[in-house]
Amino acid sequence: MTATFQHLKTDGAFFKYLNKKNQYKQPVRECMLRTMAKLQDRDTTEHRPGMLLGKIQSGKTRTFIGVMGLAYDHGFDMVILLTKGTNALVKQTYARLHEEFEGAIEQDALQVFDIMNMPDNLRKYELSQKLALIVKKETHNLDRLQQAVMEKYPSLQNKRVLFIDDEADFASVAYEYKREQNVKQMRVIASKINNLRKTLDRPAFLQVTATPYSLYLQPEEMKVHEGKVFELIRPAFTELVPVHERYIGGDVYFDKSEKDGHLASYLYHEVEEKELEVMKKMDGRRVKMDRLLSQKNIANIRKAVVNFIVGASIRRFQQRMRGRSEQKYSFIIHTERGKNAHAWQAELIQGFEALLIEAARLGSEEFHKLVRDSYDDLIRSVKTLKKTPTPSFEDVYEEVRHSLDEEYIVSSVVNSEKDVTELLDHKGELKLRAPMNIFIGGQILDRGVTIHNLIGFFYGRNPKSFQQDTVLQHSRMYGARPAADLAVTRFYTTQKIYAVMKRIHEFDRELRNAFERGGHHKGIVFIQRDLNDMIMPCNPNKILLSSLTMIKPHKRMLPVGFQTGYKTHIEKTIRKIDQLVKKAMNSALVTKDGAYLIPVTSAKEILRLVHETLEMETGHDFHLDEYEGILDYLSSEAQEDAFVWLLTKTNRQIRRYKQDGKFENSPDTPGKGTGELTVARKVAQQYPALIMLRQEGKKEHGWRGAPFWWPVLVAQAETAPTVYANKTIQE
Repeated sequence: MTATFQHLKTDGAFFKYLNKKNQYKQPVRECMLRTMAKLQDRDTTEHRPGMLLGKIQSGKTRTFIGVMGLAYDHGFDMVILLTKGTNALVKQTYARLHEEFEGAIEQDALQVFDIMNMPDNLRKYELSQKLALIVKKETHNLDRLQQAVMEKYPSLQNKRVLFIDDEADFASVAYEYKREQNVKQMRVIASKINNLRKTLDRPAFLQVTATPYSLYLQPEEMKVHEGKVFELIRPAFTELVPVHERYIGGDVYFDKSEKDGHLASYLYHEVEEKELEVMKKMDGRRVKMDRLLSQKNIANIRKAVVNFIVGASIRRFQQRMRGRSEQKYSFIIHTERGKNAHAWQAELIQGFEALLIEAARLGSEEFHKLVRDSYDDLIRSVKTLKKTPTPSFEDVYEEVRHSLDEEYIVSSVVNSEKDVTELLDHKGELKLRAPMNIFIGGQILDRGVTIHNLIGFFYGRNPKSFQQDTVLQHSRMYGARPAADLAVTRFYTTQKIYAVMKRIHEFDRELRNAFERGGHHKGIVFIQRDLNDMIMPCNPNKILLSSLTMIKPHKRMLPVGFQTGYKTHIEKTIRKIDQLVKKAMNSALVTKDGAYLIPVTSAKEILRLVHETLEMETGHDFHLDEYEGILDYLSSEAQEDAFVWLLTKTNRQIRRYKQDGKFENSPDTPGKGTGELTVARKVAQQYPALIMLRQEGKKEHGWRGAPFWWPVLVAQAETAPTVYANKTIQE
């Protein structure tokens, strides 16, 4: 153990019991001890709390319960656990605490109460025990807490209290850019916690979150720092919750997914925008209930349902082959908030189910093809796991037929407190009633309620004003996953939403990296272009995350998902680009490793012409002003004249699509490490690099038979992690 927590005892009754019960691994145990040591050594308040920063579904609850055990062993008498405002989460938290502290509760060493059910006649005997109060972050719960501490049981004011704010977000502090009434409500909650704090003797505050965006990047009195780094309100300290080896997060869905042939490369399935429209409301002209198994405009939701059934069948067959108990699986459809949309989606899913059962019993050709297509899709990723058995199509087909015939599928709408409460099991977790469970709902599904064995996620919430915290909480496909489950998992959303989620993942990753390096004290740079095209600092709370780009050393930016204009339309422009590129190279003052240092004005002129020659597909963007803004920022970072390294290659023969049918996204990496990207990263130290690749654009390669230029922008090594906001929320 390091010196920072040597003075702490680990053999106290509470922590010793938890440690023995849960067999905490050393990194997690040390995280708990460091957190406790800092809570003892530093003053923490609701405005400057200690922070436990974890990842979505990554064991944060386990960690703060360990901290609770240490707190009870080190002089704290009461823990007030603040939870998000749903009855389901309160029930889940109550059940979890009872399970974890079972021994202490049985021996009358600890009492656990939901504040709304706390008895009015607690005796001195009970109040002398350690206490855990679960309090929903909502005015009635906080009023009840205040009443208990200040009126009914004033002796509690003399106890040492630890506040733990679970799933901490803006609700815990006084500011959020949202509707006025929400801000008012949040200020009320913050002031109630503050009033209570004043009555207590040296309370400590710990916030637990996976979405630190609002906490670390909250403006202090809404003033922008004079420099380019935003002045942050920071927690008193930050501890990162270790991520266990079974954790699957954004790195799998958005980073590893780009590696051809990797298991992760098969997870994402694109959904067309118009299909989300179909799922908004019933429309008899667009959807014929008797043709659900063949209609083209619902192809992706049909594919998702069949993939889920086939995927669960593959897993259950594998488990049976190995003599293990067969698991139950879940699939979430989360595209709308409205109950009418949920009712329509439930009707749609039940329609699929009825037709699939009928088709399975008949063994129709249409049914055989649906199962075959899904099997072919899923088995690609199953085969990437060497030690996992690969069932034959015939075995899976019979498994699917049996599952449908025996009604192994059940779908449930989850969109109100009542629905969730009815669907919870004794642990407060979503009950899996049958082997294959489809949950249809809105945001109530993302409030921390545990959903086991999720292998399908159909997501379609509109990204126009995505908030970082909200989107990360929606990412229900994150969490502990066996690799064999991941192999049959699929994630369905539009290209536009996927791109936004990828940007948010990148931002979250860089923020976390900053903490791991200890560099977060310097802040993260937030920039935008003002009306006069100048780069200026911007308020991170006003960022529209759908227009956010994370810049870090040697990051590359390039347009992906496009077709060229027709040859007759772009020929003249391509010739102009040829001339500009040649002129820029001839007039360059410095050359290095085949790269030419040119003024940023020349690079922007080239990019403007390239932009005219490319036609972006739906869901893919090439915002010229974003590229220009980032180029301006990066090239001026050297504090001298604005320059950029130019690298060019001609006669390229790249195909429009990769072998897996996805758009080509690596024109700069031919030859395994000997391509232009390697050279660009070598020269891009002080200045950024612009790689210009002249493609032949042949028809047999999927293009229109017109040569074109493909640009790749590479950030220099000497740049701070930067968030560029192309658009911000208007006041």
